[in-house]
Amino acid sequence: MPASPARRRTGLVAAIALTALLGLYLWLVAGRAVALIRTGEPVGVGLGAAFALLPLLVLGLVAREWLLAVDVQRMADTLAARGELPVDDLPRSPGGRIDRAAAAEQFAAARAEAEAAAPGDWGTWYRLAFAYDAAGDRRRARAALRHASRVHRGRTPTAGETPRGLS
Repeated sequence: MPASPARRRTGLVAAIALTALLGLYLWLVAGRAVALIRTGEPVGVGLGAAFALLPLLVLGLVAREWLLAVDVQRMADTLAARGELPVDDLPRSPGGRIDRAAAAEQFAAARAEAEAAAPGDWGTWYRLAFAYDAAGDRRRARAALRHASRVHRGRTPTAGETPRGLS
Protein backbone atom coordinates (compact mmCIF):
# COMPACT_ATOMS: atom_id res chain seq x y z
CA MET A 1 0.00 0.00 0.00
CA PRO A 2 1.63 3.28 -1.08
CA ALA A 3 2.20 5.97 1.52
CA SER A 4 -0.41 8.70 1.70
CA PRO A 5 0.57 12.15 0.38
CA ALA A 6 0.50 13.55 3.94
CA ARG A 7 2.82 10.82 5.18
CA ARG A 8 5.19 11.32 2.24
CA ARG A 9 5.21 15.07 2.90
CA THR A 10 5.98 14.52 6.61
CA GLY A 11 8.87 12.23 5.71
CA LEU A 12 10.22 14.75 3.23
CA VAL A 13 10.00 17.60 5.75
CA ALA A 14 11.81 15.48 8.35
CA ALA A 15 14.55 14.56 5.86
CA ILE A 16 15.01 18.20 4.85
CA ALA A 17 15.13 19.31 8.50
CA LEU A 18 17.76 16.69 9.38
CA THR A 19 19.80 17.62 6.31
CA ALA A 20 19.63 21.29 7.31
CA LEU A 21 20.81 20.47 10.84
CA LEU A 22 23.64 18.38 9.41
CA GLY A 23 24.53 21.29 7.12
CA LEU A 24 24.70 23.64 10.11
CA TYR A 25 26.94 21.18 11.97
CA LEU A 26 29.20 20.82 8.92
CA TRP A 27 29.39 24.62 8.61
CA LEU A 28 30.56 24.82 12.22
CA VAL A 29 33.13 22.04 11.71
CA ALA A 30 34.42 23.75 8.56
CA GLY A 31 34.75 27.02 10.52
CA ARG A 32 36.81 25.30 13.18
CA ALA A 33 38.95 23.68 10.48
CA VAL A 34 39.72 27.07 8.96
CA ALA A 35 40.54 28.48 12.40
CA LEU A 36 42.97 25.62 13.02
CA ILE A 37 44.64 26.08 9.64
CA ARG A 38 45.04 29.83 10.27
CA THR A 39 47.03 29.18 13.44
CA GLY A 40 50.02 28.35 11.26
CA GLU A 41 51.15 25.71 13.73
CA PRO A 42 52.00 22.40 12.04
CA VAL A 43 49.67 20.42 14.33
CA GLY A 44 46.87 22.96 13.87
CA VAL A 45 47.29 22.97 10.10
CA GLY A 46 47.27 19.16 10.02
CA LEU A 47 44.18 18.89 12.20
CA GLY A 48 42.48 21.70 10.29
CA ALA A 49 43.12 19.96 6.96
CA ALA A 50 41.74 16.71 8.36
CA PHE A 51 38.66 18.48 9.73
CA ALA A 52 38.18 20.27 6.39
CA LEU A 53 38.02 16.94 4.57
CA LEU A 54 35.31 15.61 6.87
CA PRO A 55 32.57 18.05 5.75
CA LEU A 56 33.42 17.39 2.10
CA LEU A 57 33.13 13.66 2.61
CA VAL A 58 29.83 14.00 4.48
CA LEU A 59 28.41 16.36 1.84
CA GLY A 60 29.24 13.82 -0.86
CA LEU A 61 27.56 11.01 1.06
CA VAL A 62 24.46 13.08 1.82
CA ALA A 63 24.16 14.13 -1.83
CA ARG A 64 24.45 10.48 -2.87
CA GLU A 65 21.62 9.51 -0.50
CA TRP A 66 19.36 12.33 -1.69
CA LEU A 67 19.93 11.34 -5.34
CA LEU A 68 19.07 7.74 -4.47
CA ALA A 69 15.93 8.85 -2.61
CA VAL A 70 14.75 10.91 -5.57
CA ASP A 71 15.32 8.03 -7.98
CA VAL A 72 13.65 5.51 -5.65
CA GLN A 73 10.59 7.77 -5.55
CA ARG A 74 10.59 8.00 -9.37
CA MET A 75 10.79 4.22 -9.60
CA ALA A 76 7.94 3.87 -7.08
CA ASP A 77 5.81 6.30 -9.06
CA THR A 78 6.48 4.41 -12.30
CA LEU A 79 5.70 1.03 -10.72
CA ALA A 80 2.54 2.43 -9.10
CA ALA A 81 1.36 3.75 -12.48
CA ARG A 82 1.93 0.29 -13.96
CA GLY A 83 0.23 -1.43 -11.03
CA GLU A 84 3.47 -3.26 -10.17
CA LEU A 85 4.39 -1.57 -6.90
CA PRO A 86 5.20 -4.14 -4.19
CA VAL A 87 2.40 -4.49 -1.65
CA ASP A 88 3.23 -5.05 2.01
CA ASP A 89 0.63 -7.69 2.78
CA LEU A 90 2.80 -9.95 4.93
CA PRO A 91 1.17 -11.31 8.09
CA ARG A 92 2.26 -9.55 11.27
CA SER A 93 2.24 -10.30 14.95
CA PRO A 94 0.01 -8.21 17.25
CA GLY A 95 3.13 -6.13 17.98
CA GLY A 96 3.61 -5.39 14.26
CA ARG A 97 6.55 -7.72 13.57
CA ILE A 98 6.60 -9.38 10.17
CA ASP A 99 6.14 -13.16 10.14
CA ARG A 100 9.67 -14.34 9.22
CA ALA A 101 8.47 -17.51 7.46
CA ALA A 102 6.19 -15.50 5.18
CA ALA A 103 8.97 -12.96 4.56
CA ALA A 104 11.39 -15.75 3.66
CA GLU A 105 8.87 -17.20 1.23
CA GLN A 106 8.31 -13.80 -0.40
CA PHE A 107 12.06 -13.24 -0.52
CA ALA A 108 12.70 -16.55 -2.28
CA ALA A 109 10.18 -15.66 -4.98
CA ALA A 110 11.62 -12.15 -5.42
CA ARG A 111 15.19 -13.47 -5.58
CA ALA A 112 14.24 -16.03 -8.24
CA GLU A 113 12.47 -13.29 -10.22
CA ALA A 114 15.55 -11.01 -10.04
CA GLU A 115 17.91 -13.79 -11.09
CA ALA A 116 15.72 -14.69 -14.08
CA ALA A 117 15.10 -11.08 -15.14
CA ALA A 118 16.74 -9.32 -18.03
CA PRO A 119 19.73 -7.19 -16.99
CA GLY A 120 17.81 -3.98 -17.76
CA ASP A 121 14.75 -4.83 -15.64
CA TRP A 122 15.09 -2.51 -12.66
CA GLY A 123 11.60 -3.32 -11.34
CA THR A 124 12.59 -6.81 -10.24
CA TRP A 125 15.52 -5.40 -8.27
CA TYR A 126 13.24 -2.81 -6.69
CA ARG A 127 10.88 -5.58 -5.54
CA LEU A 128 13.84 -7.66 -4.36
CA ALA A 129 15.01 -4.74 -2.22
CA PHE A 130 11.68 -4.67 -0.40
CA ALA A 131 11.77 -8.44 0.04
CA TYR A 132 15.24 -8.13 1.59
CA ASP A 133 13.91 -5.41 3.89
CA ALA A 134 10.96 -7.55 4.98
CA ALA A 135 13.36 -10.43 5.63
CA GLY A 136 15.36 -8.13 7.92
CA ASP A 137 18.46 -7.66 5.73
CA ARG A 138 18.70 -3.88 5.39
CA ARG A 139 22.24 -3.88 4.00
CA ARG A 140 21.30 -6.05 1.04
CA ALA A 141 18.02 -4.17 0.64
CA ARG A 142 19.95 -0.93 0.11
CA ALA A 143 22.38 -2.67 -2.26
CA ALA A 144 19.45 -3.98 -4.33
CA LEU A 145 17.87 -0.49 -4.37
CA ARG A 146 21.16 1.04 -5.51
CA HIS A 147 21.39 -1.58 -8.26
CA ALA A 148 17.80 -0.89 -9.33
CA SER A 149 18.58 2.83 -9.40
CA ARG A 150 21.70 2.34 -11.55
CA VAL A 151 19.71 0.25 -14.02
CA HIS A 152 16.81 2.74 -13.93
CA ARG A 153 19.19 5.57 -14.83
CA GLY A 154 20.35 3.57 -17.86
CA ARG A 155 23.51 1.95 -16.57
CA THR A 156 22.53 -1.59 -17.60
CA PRO A 157 24.87 -4.25 -16.18
CA THR A 158 26.36 -6.97 -18.34
CA ALA A 159 24.80 -10.43 -18.33
CA GLY A 160 25.50 -12.31 -15.11
CA GLU A 161 26.59 -9.20 -13.20
CA THR A 162 25.11 -8.95 -9.72
CA PRO A 163 25.41 -6.02 -7.36
CA ARG A 164 28.07 -6.13 -4.69
CA GLY A 165 26.93 -7.85 -1.53
CA LEU A 166 23.96 -9.70 -3.06
CA SER A 167 25.64 -12.86 -4.23
